[in-house]
Amino acid sequence: MHPAAPLFTPFQHKTLKLPNRIVMAPMTRSFSPNGVPGADVAEYYRKRAAAAVGLIVSEGTVVERPSSRNDPGVPFFWGEEALAGWKNVIDTVHGAGGLMAPQLWHVGAARNPRTTWTAPPPVDSPSGLSRPGKQFGEPMTDEAIADTIAAFARAAGAAKRLGFDAVELHGAHGYLIDQFFWEGTNQRSAPYGGSLAARGRFAADILRAVRAEVGPDYPVIIRVSQWKQQDYSARIAQTPEEMAAWLQPLVDAGADILHCSQRRFWEAEFEGSDLNFAGWAKKLTGVPTISVGSVGLSGEFIAAFGGESSQPASLDELLRRFDRGDFDLVAVGRALITDPDWAAKVRDGRNDELHAFNPASLAQLV
Repeated sequence: MHPAAPLFTPFQHKTLKLPNRIVMAPMTRSFSPNGVPGADVAEYYRKRAAAAVGLIVSEGTVVERPSSRNDPGVPFFWGEEALAGWKNVIDTVHGAGGLMAPQLWHVGAARNPRTTWTAPPPVDSPSGLSRPGKQFGEPMTDEAIADTIAAFARAAGAAKRLGFDAVELHGAHGYLIDQFFWEGTNQRSAPYGGSLAARGRFAADILRAVRAEVGPDYPVIIRVSQWKQQDYSARIAQTPEEMAAWLQPLVDAGADILHCSQRRFWEAEFEGSDLNFAGWAKKLTGVPTISVGSVGLSGEFIAAFGGESSQPASLDELLRRFDRGDFDLVAVGRALITDPDWAAKVRDGRNDELHAFNPASLAQLV
């Protein structure tokens, strides 16, 4: 048996039946003019679906709020034309034998230094902060919060109607949902600010609305992270007890799977244990988790934006943790940008054919 064979065993949760444990991580592409994904987007995902990726999670695709995106090429997940484009994407992926979830996104007050384009106002954020101490707009009104919650639910309902196999909410990396989690950007008072439980209420209310829209059996994933693009050292939970207080209400509100984002999957989350974020999340909540963070490559992804290349890396440590039962699924990002056939090569033991990652691939994403 090939050492990576355990990653190619089936996985099932509710109606989600995956042929293996490999997930394509969501990666922003900005290749959808006017918010509409075209045939090139469908082909991009088809290649990965045809080459043994168990579940594809789309690039971030935004909900129906004026400032939900901070780049003009980011796709919408609302409106007749954009949803028709996504219908073509999911039909194409299914035609190649794949399964897919859209990632529903709202960037909040997260700035984009790579463009001068600005979204229509108002900017949505819990306290009008793009990072701690940096004003960028005004705090969301109660009406804006309610409308945003409804927008996520509508998008999730559209995903189910279009035939997507699951849906993921982007609650990580310093974007809107995560801005509510993070005390550094959430200076509100109750009901959506103050204690950790109150700061998590926005996400929980979105999850409850999504669950009401899609029903009890449709798989709902939420991506979460400790680190933020505004501060790589930021942490929501300093202890396992705080992590349980953060994550368990999300599960109670309707999250089926926790997608636990780290910059490096092998790093321990808390002192005294080598469990990573996904390992702790599974231990504390009991629900399936996805581990992600520089899988299959020698360098981590933030460095790639600075021009650093990465070489193919051993999967031994990942497999050790997976075999131990720390997490259920493994998300792969840059390795699948570089090589659509990465999963099939790993499955077949063709490690000598794996590609190095060149940051130029970030501009190609073919």
